Amino acid sequence: MGNALLHSIHVHPVKAFRGLAPREADVEPWGLAGDRRWVLIDDGGKVVTQRQQPRLALAAAELLPGGGVRLSAPGMAPLTVPVPRPVDTVPVEIFRDKVEGVLAEDQAAHAWCSDYLGAEVRLVHMDDPATRRPVDPEYARPGETVSFADGYPLLLTTTASLDALNSLIAQGNHGAEGPLPMNRFRPNVVVSGTAAWAEDDWSVVSIGEVTFRVAKVCGRCVVTTTDQGTAVRGKEPLHTLGRHRRLDGKLAFGQNLVPLSPGTIRVGDAVTVLE
Repeated sequence: MGNALLHSIHVHPVKAFRGLAPREADVEPWGLAGDRRWVLIDDGGKVVTQRQQPRLALAAAELLPGGGVRLSAPGMAPLTVPVPRPVDTVPVEIFRDKVEGVLAEDQAAHAWCSDYLGAEVRLVHMDDPATRRPVDPEYARPGETVSFADGYPLLLTTTASLDALNSLIAQGNHGAEGPLPMNRFRPNVVVSGTAAWAEDDWSVVSIGEVTFRVAKVCGRCVVTTTDQGTAVRGKEPLHTLGRHRRLDGKLAFGQNLVPLSPGTIRVGDAVTVLE
């Protein structure tokens, strides 16, 4: 582990949209600054992701000063959406959690997203991640919260594990689908310089000046089968993960992190296993 480094950083301002790759990011208790603070919901208040709408992979959101976003997508004129005032909250159902969000104030934002997907959706902002949504109590410590991420503040993956997975894919029945790029897994932090699957054994790690608790392995879903450049779905990596990477009953790739301290992480930072 002496040569482990932070290889890349990824922030997704709108959940399920394409991510950004900044050279540095501030770490807040609930995740990277600006990550997954916006989400789409359907008319029943349920979160809409690439699980239901793979075309979201082709949409992008640029993070603006103050937390607003500039939306863009194929065939759509770009649209700037400011952070709404927390006066019009709506219930948001995200997997098993029910939290409050704040509707975008400009109806154009809802229309833009609905027109792009061909389905009625609304754009919602999380105004106060310190109070809105606790981390799963089965794996959380008191007071830990999360944004609109799937369940935990950050997701960590390693380049060595992706290389190992791609080798397994190449030997399987769907080898033509590989090698897969890391964006299939939509991580926040990617680490290089480790052994394959080394992250399975980590409990506490530091990235530069920031320390993180490893909460649990990340179970993967159908989103990983979606080509993030075309929105076309295949069989991999779930087929190969199902044969080779079942941990705790899940198809495992990556580890969920919870920050133990605030700070700033930068590409090239040393990554150290503390426990």
